Amino acid sequence: MFYHTKELQYNARVSGPDPRFASLLLEQFGGPNGELKAAMQYFTQAFVARKPYPDKYDMLMDIATEEFSHLEIVGATIQMLLNGVNGELKDVAEQSEISRLLKGTEEKEHAIHQAMVSPEFLVQTGGGPAVTNSQGVPWSGSYVNANGDLTVDLRSNIAAEGRAKIVYEYLMQFTNDPYVKETLGFLMTREVAHAQMFEAALDTIQPNFPQGILQADPRYSNQYFNLSNGTKARGPWNQGKSTKLKEEWQYIDDPRSHVTETDGLTRQPVQGSDRSLEEAGKKSQALGSQRSKEIKKAVGSGTNQWSSYPQTDLKSPKSARD
Repeated sequence: MFYHTKELQYNARVSGPDPRFASLLLEQFGGPNGELKAAMQYFTQAFVARKPYPDKYDMLMDIATEEFSHLEIVGATIQMLLNGVNGELKDVAEQSEISRLLKGTEEKEHAIHQAMVSPEFLVQTGGGPAVTNSQGVPWSGSYVNANGDLTVDLRSNIAAEGRAKIVYEYLMQFTNDPYVKETLGFLMTREVAHAQMFEAALDTIQPNFPQGILQADPRYSNQYFNLSNGTKARGPWNQGKSTKLKEEWQYIDDPRSHVTETDGLTRQPVQGSDRSLEEAGKKSQALGSQRSKEIKKAVGSGTNQWSSYPQTDLKSPKSARD
């Protein structure tokens, strides 16, 4: 159950109208790295976590709800930057702020052809926020990543917060309004906070690498193929031990010859790893059984319900009450 508090989480302010920056800021309203994307992604991911991982469900729903509040902050800022254009566009006397900023045919045509201005923004919405990016492309559900496995989803969320943060960094370069910069700085900082929350939650799920259930084939999990000519670049990604599996990197200097000699890698022996193919298979089966039991135990069988009333425990009831 959602409850709306009319006061914004952060006191968004602007120094004056700036329709062009309002258009740019749409990127964080309905863009692929914006607040609506984040809110819907975490909201969607939360459902599969409700029964087996109620603590992760609680976190995902809290952060999703905060992202909706950030969407409200962005929308409010866009509206203030337009300075009541919605009403003024209806003034046939053309005395509005937007008319003064784009006074004359030449100035209007120049503004329309600038890359940072989406003419559809004002033409279609009349000066209100639209669920699009800065170029008028509608928001899409394809922006949402939800794979039904928290070891995947939480990593995706960490990356999503990083992408959103860098967009805010870029946006701050296009405004001189100190109040707007303060708002963007707050939103940017919350991306950092959320990334740490997701990382901490991921650490509580063990094992969490590789993602999912099936283990990596030890014949191929530590091979690095040198697939470019010229000077070779060496580093911890292709020499020494791998960061997670702790296997010795096998640098394949001549991939073409190696593939031929191993009959298309089908005769590739295990090298640089203490794991065997059989052991990897057994671990996959054991982890699959463990995860399956966790979910089945939490979900229960027969009639079911999502919440208890009042909800005094993080866990969802396993069966419905009469």
